[in-house]
Amino acid sequence: MTKQERATRTRRSLIRSAATVFEQHGYAQARLTLISSGAGVSTGALHFHFENKAAVAEAVVVEASRELREMSGAIRRRTDTALQALVDSSHALAERLREDPVSRAGFRLSCDAARTAAPDLRVQWHHRVRELLDEAAAAGTLAEDVSREDAAAATVAATAGFEVLGRHDSGWLSPYMLTGFWRLLLPRLAAAQTLPLLDPAGTAATASTRIPAPAATDEAEAAAGVAPEEVAAVAEAD
Repeated sequence: MTKQERATRTRRSLIRSAATVFEQHGYAQARLTLISSGAGVSTGALHFHFENKAAVAEAVVVEASRELREMSGAIRRRTDTALQALVDSSHALAERLREDPVSRAGFRLSCDAARTAAPDLRVQWHHRVRELLDEAAAAGTLAEDVSREDAAAATVAATAGFEVLGRHDSGWLSPYMLTGFWRLLLPRLAAAQTLPLLDPAGTAATASTRIPAPAATDEAEAAAGVAPEEVAAVAEAD
């Protein structure tokens, strides 16, 4: 493993650990020592990658933003219609919010006005929903009398609501909940000839974007694979 690969692995481990700590303790109570120990490195190594806690939080949101963007793009490339891509993207997002601490923490942190430099993930999701609805309208798969603005507002309000409710009850982020929502909304959104082609439960494109579980050795490898520059940072911190 090269020095750059070791540094990338360490940074990724720190971001994942930070997401877990922010989720468990909240931003105000999160401690850098908890984040570094969760990643299997020292606080000196953490400071090599991040100047302070705010920088760590911003990195979590940026990573969640990247995952959301790549997930939705990958789904669109694997689906026949923009409306099905919208359904599939919402299912994939809900799954990430259930299973991925970076996605969960990213959405929560991005709501905090104190970190204005980080992307607002709800705004990003709203833009993506509107893009897919615009594409569906251009292709003639959206019902003609549907307001894209209203459709986007309803979709984002519902999915964002599931995210908030899912913080305390993961059942709100279940496939059952999303499927029921789309069964209710799709007959109003889709053109008559398109509706029979849509699956409110999502398609195989959703499964193709799942994040693999982190290897059990991630933390140990991060601890063993600290780059020389990080070692120097540790020494300076001491």
